[in-house]
Amino acid sequence: MRSVRSFLAPTLTLTLIILSAASLRAQEAPDVSGPPPRSSAAEQAPELHDTQTLKVNVNLVNVYFSVRDKSGFLTGLKKDECTLLEEKEPQTFKQFTQEKNLPLTIGILLDTSGSQQYVLPLEQDAGARFLKEVLTPKDEAFLISFDINVDMLADYTNNAGELKRAINKASINTGATSGSITGNAPPRGTLLYDAVYLAANEKLRAEAGRKVIVMLTDGGDQGSQENLKSAIEAAQKSNAIVYVILIADNAFGGSFNLGFGSPVADMERLAGDTGGRVINVGNNGRRLEDAFNQIQDELRTQYLASYTPKNAAADGKYRKIDITCGSGRKVQARKGYYAIAGDSDGQ
Repeated sequence: MRSVRSFLAPTLTLTLIILSAASLRAQEAPDVSGPPPRSSAAEQAPELHDTQTLKVNVNLVNVYFSVRDKSGFLTGLKKDECTLLEEKEPQTFKQFTQEKNLPLTIGILLDTSGSQQYVLPLEQDAGARFLKEVLTPKDEAFLISFDINVDMLADYTNNAGELKRAINKASINTGATSGSITGNAPPRGTLLYDAVYLAANEKLRAEAGRKVIVMLTDGGDQGSQENLKSAIEAAQKSNAIVYVILIADNAFGGSFNLGFGSPVADMERLAGDTGGRVINVGNNGRRLEDAFNQIQDELRTQYLASYTPKNAAADGKYRKIDITCGSGRKVQARKGYYAIAGDSDGQ
């Protein structure tokens, strides 16, 4: 049963759900001794720029990336095949590994607004199959739907059957185009940016290892409290890679506008700034399955490059990085980080 959400406070509602789940986990956990808990005081975040960003401990920069050529994603690369520049200065790899066995945390974000009515069954079928194929016993996934509400359909689990049951319970909120019931606020149609922000900030930021958001949507947002910039920043701070699968219902104008400021342009920025990409499938079920296969292949062929910057100053400044792995090969990675002492978000 879908939970009732206030039009004015989707953030608070999902946060309470998450906190309730955390409370239950805490009650079930055995009492163990250990060091005192870390302070929960909010850290002072640096000013973020409209660039691709990875915040890391300045003593060790970790960058996840994939490499492909015309034949597809490449495996078995050696570190001497790649070079990494920070602010145009060559760096020395401390570690260079293929991370196909590193634990993976996946957040599936499902657009359930009225514009998705006739493609939702395709999304449910392909999404459930993707999770069944990609999850291993050490991986976890959660599922969030968004329309005029942001609802958690499934919390962390690696049980593919449980996730399938949750995704099949997703339903279209046909009131998503009717606006605010109070009449005192802008229409709340599709809370896309709120969903990304909550998934990144409330669910993924505290997790370690590889973190991925896969969002199925037509790219349109209406009425979010957050915006494109704050959604990107939340994903960057959590070190989450965002993949956007653009899927649309023809009955709602299922072709995408490619102009500046369009949903496609905004989704390209959201994905690109976090090291992911956009895959446009229209309303074609076969292309949707192929999109999930592409993401799965990419996750299985990611590399982790770690290095200690030659510039050791923890000055909080943004530093551009550039990875190349030979002619004719495309490297997909974030493009920089902030040199902040003691910040381990990127580990």
